[in-house]
Amino acid sequence: MDGLSLAGRTALVTGGAGGIGTAICADLAGLGARVVVADLDEEAARATAAGLPDAVAERVDLADPASIDDLAARAGRVDVLVNNAGVGIVEPFVDSDPASWDLMWRINLRAPMYLTRLLLPGMRGWGRLVFISSDGARAGSGGEGAYAATKAGLFGLAKTLAREAARQGVTSNVVCPGPTDTPMQRAVAERHPGLVDKLARGIPLRRIGRPDDVAGLVAFLCTDRAGYITGQTLSVSGGITMC
Repeated sequence: MDGLSLAGRTALVTGGAGGIGTAICADLAGLGARVVVADLDEEAARATAAGLPDAVAERVDLADPASIDDLAARAGRVDVLVNNAGVGIVEPFVDSDPASWDLMWRINLRAPMYLTRLLLPGMRGWGRLVFISSDGARAGSGGEGAYAATKAGLFGLAKTLAREAARQGVTSNVVCPGPTDTPMQRAVAERHPGLVDKLARGIPLRRIGRPDDVAGLVAFLCTDRAGYITGQTLSVSGGITMC
């Protein structure tokens, strides 16, 4: 099928060694992209990159603007930027610590803004921006008030960039995973026995999502076939969110 190759393109994925990030890196590499696996866990990033045909690992601390500057300089020209990294702390909002709000803001919202600002000017004639948000930000989720707030900021950023960058051939979209089997989800489930089964019963497709469910949509949005899709917010949630 024409229009699905990313041969000759460079893709940078933040949080590339995580559950969803690893799946995204694999799908982009499978389409022929050279992948930059960017993650705080350098060892895990190297392991992810080693399993791909044309990939490099780069350590980045997204809470530190200087580290983001270094990443952008090392990466060079990037055609595809997937802002996937995120951190979530689940707790009732009235019990939450403002210090945790700051951490989530720095990683979930400020870092994508900062990195995109550095790399977008190099996307002349063609480019793809994909922001990984959350259905918790789109529809609300108990215990995720501060997390949802920071992830919701990506909606406005992506839509604005879709308008501003359209004439230079760049699309900008948001992907919102629903409940997905990731290390973050498992950590929450360990603290709340029975949570996964409860979540699955509320999903029309009756299962928790897998990282490759999310990665497939992300990869498609990065191809020429998706060149007329921009400014959109798309859920990958098994039907639990329909809007």
